[in-house]
Amino acid sequence: MRILHISTRLILGGSQENTVLSCEGQARLGHKVHLAYGPIYGPEGSMLDRIKAFNARCESGQERVRAVGRHVPARPEGEVVVPIVLHEVPHLVREVRPVADWLCTRELWHLIERVGPDVVHTHSSKAGILGRRAAWKFQSPRGTSPLRHKAPGVVHTIHGPPFMPLEGGAVARAITQAKNFAYALAERSAARRCHLIASVAEAMTEQFLARGIGRPQQYITVYSGMEVDAFLDAAPGEDRRSSRSALGFEQDDIVIGTVARLAEHKGHDDILDALAEDLKSNPNWRLLWVGDGWWRARLTERARQLGVAVRELDRLSRHASAEAASSVRPNAQLVLTGLVPSERVPSLIRAMDILVHPSYREGLPRTVPQALLCGVPAVAYDVDGTREICVDGETGKLVEPGNTAQLKSAVRELAVDPALRAALGVTGRDRCSERFSAERMVAELEAVYGRAVAAARPGESQAAP
Repeated sequence: MRILHISTRLILGGSQENTVLSCEGQARLGHKVHLAYGPIYGPEGSMLDRIKAFNARCESGQERVRAVGRHVPARPEGEVVVPIVLHEVPHLVREVRPVADWLCTRELWHLIERVGPDVVHTHSSKAGILGRRAAWKFQSPRGTSPLRHKAPGVVHTIHGPPFMPLEGGAVARAITQAKNFAYALAERSAARRCHLIASVAEAMTEQFLARGIGRPQQYITVYSGMEVDAFLDAAPGEDRRSSRSALGFEQDDIVIGTVARLAEHKGHDDILDALAEDLKSNPNWRLLWVGDGWWRARLTERARQLGVAVRELDRLSRHASAEAASSVRPNAQLVLTGLVPSERVPSLIRAMDILVHPSYREGLPRTVPQALLCGVPAVAYDVDGTREICVDGETGKLVEPGNTAQLKSAVRELAVDPALRAALGVTGRDRCSERFSAERMVAELEAVYGRAVAAARPGESQAAP
């Protein structure tokens, strides 16, 4: 198949990592994969270098076609994988901009016309709305495109809800409610312009259907995949002891970590509200924040105002890096790594005793299964698909969103009970090791694509996926 993925921004994030792993896995199956994305900017980082590295391995012959699960490759096994073709779409931006959005729809229409994909797979709300609108123009009642190639199957993945939580005073809540209503209208229209909708969690399907978006038979759950081996098995020098030493933590420190953009709705303020006093009264407690974002300066300043000493490891000069580790313990209880390559995340999670994920908006929070794969239990807000991974009392502790007293209590309970932490981590590791593998996700998408193409081209014989 010729597959075109469309994503709004190729920044470092869960939905983007999911998309890139899908592209790589499908290319390894022998499909011809294209990836379209909007301009990349900001402190969150980019997945572009990873794709370029994958393409370089393809061009050097290091990537070979191979089967995934029961799925037969599209080309003979052992052949060199074709690189992923990249397309930057100039007017694909996250913000609502009517003129840019109209131009973007035209750009996507022309891209689809040039590529001639069998499947158009959109990701994220903005790319999903505009991409589905452009792709659906190629449909016809006879199931064939009026243009020069056959109508593509159109698939959309819900990585997370576009709807914002109602917060603040009456005016702020009314504005948010109006925006949510507008999003729901746009998503209802987009759902009529695709064949199948893949949800990364059952909760996404429930929420979208509750808002009248799509039909139940359109939905299928495909859990977000990840490279589980890197989390299950530590590479040399990336075990717990080595990772903690490299960060300057003592082996008896209680390290409470997050892996998230320093941005709105990720809950970093709630962590400070819940734990600032405990950090000051427990000298061996440490916060480890992995990530970067627009709110970094405000959050670090707020931590200092609360009396929490901060160490920003990525902003140390080179000559100071050697002494950084030895100086973390005496004076810093909030340690920031800044932006890190995705391959460093497993070792940083292994340095933690507890993962705290108080995010207010999540489809399926990838950092939670990643922590569980490392044997690290989670404390997380009970939003969206989080409870499908963080099962209260079995793999972690679920907390009512915004309830910092509960957040504090849950962290305290795990901090003082190493046996409980170990038991939760073992259970979580067992449950996540197969369920969240990238290979399983790619294999399940093969079946989704087969159904979408069959729906787009009724009467045409289809090979079994």
